[in-house]
Amino acid sequence: MPISPNQGSTGGGTTVTITGTNLANASAVHFGSKLATITANTPTSVTVTSPSGTGAVPVTVTTPGGTSNPLTFFYVGAPFKSALSASSGPLAGGNTVTLTGTGLSTATGVSFGANTATPTIVSDSVITVAVPAGAAAGSVGVTVTTAGGSNNGLSYTYVDVPTVTAFTPTSGPASGGTAVTINGTNLDTTQSVTFGGIAAPFSVVNATTLSAVSPPTADGQPGPADITVTNPAGSATAATQFQYLASPGI
Repeated sequence: MPISPNQGSTGGGTTVTITGTNLANASAVHFGSKLATITANTPTSVTVTSPSGTGAVPVTVTTPGGTSNPLTFFYVGAPFKSALSASSGPLAGGNTVTLTGTGLSTATGVSFGANTATPTIVSDSVITVAVPAGAAAGSVGVTVTTAGGSNNGLSYTYVDVPTVTAFTPTSGPASGGTAVTINGTNLDTTQSVTFGGIAAPFSVVNATTLSAVSPPTADGQPGPADITVTNPAGSATAATQFQYLASPGI
């Protein structure tokens, strides 16, 4: 006489189906000492809603013909999430993140806002999941669902690809040190700014403005350099180049 599923939340409420023979007119289904609520019954199956409980308990079905042999049902506590390996990523999704916590070995889904993905179980304390595409840029709650219930409390930020629309000034000495204001979109999650492939110090002003300082050129020589901004969703390069200028000589 199989039972499916054979585990569920300590808080009860799990829909459980018991199959076998001579199960018609079931009058009671016990989970340990507690009665379950019968929701459907045929000669070969009984469907119930589990009561609350803890640990492993025997499950029996009582009909006018007697009480069945016991099956085992395992009560599982709600999961606990402690951390996400990445708190942001591209709006298109597809990147893999790791969640750590406890009670994760029965995880069946991880929801990022309204979108759910199926995780890969590594251990009771670690699962990985490919982030589903987001509906819009911004922060969403992360929920893990297991046999023991659901748990949220972490957030994940969907980030759109940046754009660079302008920068001022447009030139500076090859020795670097020029304060440059960069304008565009989706700049508030910027991870790096480069001038000609060389990392520049920067600070985020807001979603449309960055403040950067041009680094020295690699060889100390003047010339054009691409300004590229990178965030978790990708990179954008300005349509025009920053011009490194030669220093005067007399």
